[in-house]
Formats: sequence, structure tokens, C-alpha cells
Amino acid sequence: MTTVLVAGASGLVGTAAVERFAAEGWDVVALSRRAPELAAGGPARGATAGPAPGSVRHVPVDLRDRAAVDEALGSVVGSAGPVSHLVYAAVYETPGVVAGWRDPDQMQVNRDMLRNVLDALSARGGLRHVNLLQGTKAYGAHLHRIPIPARERLPRDPHANFYWLQEDLVRERAAAEAWAFTVLRPQLIVGPAHGVALSMPPILGVYAALCRAEGRPFAFPGGSPGVNEAVDARIVAGALHWAATTPAAAGETYNITNGDVFDWRQLWPALADTLGVATGPDTPLSLGDYLPSRAGLWEQIVARCGLRPLSLAEVVGESHHFADACLALGFDRPLPPMFVSTVKIRQAGFTEFADTEDSFCDALRTLIERRILPGPNDPVR
Repeated sequence: MTTVLVAGASGLVGTAAVERFAAEGWDVVALSRRAPELAAGGPARGATAGPAPGSVRHVPVDLRDRAAVDEALGSVVGSAGPVSHLVYAAVYETPGVVAGWRDPDQMQVNRDMLRNVLDALSARGGLRHVNLLQGTKAYGAHLHRIPIPARERLPRDPHANFYWLQEDLVRERAAAEAWAFTVLRPQLIVGPAHGVALSMPPILGVYAALCRAEGRPFAFPGGSPGVNEAVDARIVAGALHWAATTPAAAGETYNITNGDVFDWRQLWPALADTLGVATGPDTPLSLGDYLPSRAGLWEQIVARCGLRPLSLAEVVGESHHFADACLALGFDRPLPPMFVSTVKIRQAGFTEFADTEDSFCDALRTLIERRILPGPNDPVR
């Protein structure tokens, strides 16, 4: 049986990857500080039919601790045998998220975390393939207008980014140690992960619950209109499995999206319907400020609705700051579009897709089913 190590297993992509690889019959080692919350009842939602599910073993560790990573992976290899594949889905973000994207220290920590994992795996042998994740910041989307569509063949954008530090490390190690790698660049990732840095569904769900509790409409809180792209975490997981099993993907970089586009305002009614709230006129509002200011009200909602006893911070992580950027708060004119071409990965043979409205609504329903968010009929007031 093939063994894949998923680093960052409790995050948006990591959890989906654990589910997908296990559903495909792989043995999975899930590496993260907290255990991933997997779909109940077996394989990942949306996974294709395949072999009998593989095993999942969670190993808690802080990837910043070099000695702890080496000890943890030494234990794994000693009991389960060599790790043949690595899905590196871990990321270190600083408080506030967006400002940290230009912080050299944040960049170095992300490189060091990956190095710690590669060192521990290389010392024990058996590694054959590494999946590495990037994103549209590779094209400088957080700094300037990007080409439309952004294609993988473009020259590396000349700005400091931990993507480049990690990619250079992977290329160097792959050449020296004779294993393959693939780089994926997803757009805005949608899934039910909570308590992380870059997940929109729990932010939208908490905002809706607070609006209901205060008797105010679930108004769109962002700024300028625009058209966006996203990708379901399960689609990213499918692409990771595809890359790990497709020799032609070795050494390649691929953009990945759901295959459609969306506008936040056009999406808003479907979100409201799923969450059982009424919409209203646009009301610009910083969710980065508003949500923390209602931490006490959230505690009351949790108690009234019998939700899992999680604080607001435990539900939203740092994603409320990310939400303000996603919703273009503070911009009164259309932002430059950030579209990427997915022709390359489609031509290479990966053809999974999703409806972005379904992705958001499904993630919200999952959070409701897990009793992290209140459902439409729960008494929030």
C-alpha cells in the first residue's frame, strides 16, 4: 500500500487531501498540530468511487520545530514504513494575514517548515513525489495587476514571496535526491475548514448568525463589484491525487479553479438562503473588526443553539481579516480582474470541476451539520 504524508492536514486543502487519498485506498499520515475533521461515514464527499479506503493516522506536531518533526516522522517510518509521497499543504500566516504577505520573516518561516519536513523524509528514504501549493500571489496579484489570464508559462514575477523560497528548495532537493514534484496554483479555496487563516465559509456563517441575533439584515459588507474565481477544496484534493499518480505531471506547474466565475453580490442570495437569513442593501463593514467585537454575542448564540463550545476565535481563526480583502472592502471602483488559465491542466488530463455556488453552500451546510454554525431554524435570539 502506498503511503502519503499530508503536511498541514487540518487546513482547507490538507483535510480534503486526507479524505481523497484515503478514499482512493492510500495509507495517509496526517501531520498537523490538531487532528483534521474528516467527513463522517467514510470517503470524502465528492470523491470518485475507488478502492477500499486506506488508513488515516494523525501525528500532532508543530512544523516549525525541527527536532519534533524529525522525531515524529522517525516514529511514522519506524511503524508504517517509508513515506512515498508528500502533499505539502501547510502554511504559516501572521496575525492579520494580508500584511504578512510582504514580511520576510513570514517567508523564511514557511521555507523552514518545508525544509524540516523534507529533511526528515530524506533522511529515511523512499520519497518519490512532492506536491507543493502556491496561488495567485505567484503572479503578483497582491501587488499589481496581473496578465489576463495568468498562465503558468509566464516568467517568475520578480517579487519576494515564500512560494519562490519553497519552490527553489524543492527543485534543488528533487534534482539531488531523484524524486519528482508538481506545483499547483489554486484560486480562492472553498471548504468547511474552521479556525484557519484563509477560509471564507465560517466567516460568512458567523456574520450571518450575528446579523440574525442583532435583528439586522445579512447585508453584503464589501466594496467594489467584481468577478472572481474560486476552487472547491475537494477539486484541489483531486488534482493532488492526479498529480501524484500521473508521471507526465512531474516537474510541472498547474493553475486550478472550479471552472466557472462568480460575483459576490450574485452569490449572496444563495448564501442567505442556506443560512436562513434575510438580505438587505449593501452595508460596507469590516468583518475583521465587527466579528471580534461580537465575541460575547457569539458565546450566547453557541449556548442558545447548542453548538459546539468553540469561541469566536476558534471558529474564525484569522480568516476574518482575509475576508475584508476578498470582499474588496474599501474599494469604490472595480478591482483589476484576477483570472488564471486552467487550459494546461485540462489538456494534461485533469477534468474535475464544480459549481462555485454549490461549493460555498455545501461548505456552509457541512459547518451547520457539524454544529459549528447555527442552522436556519436554530434560535439565535
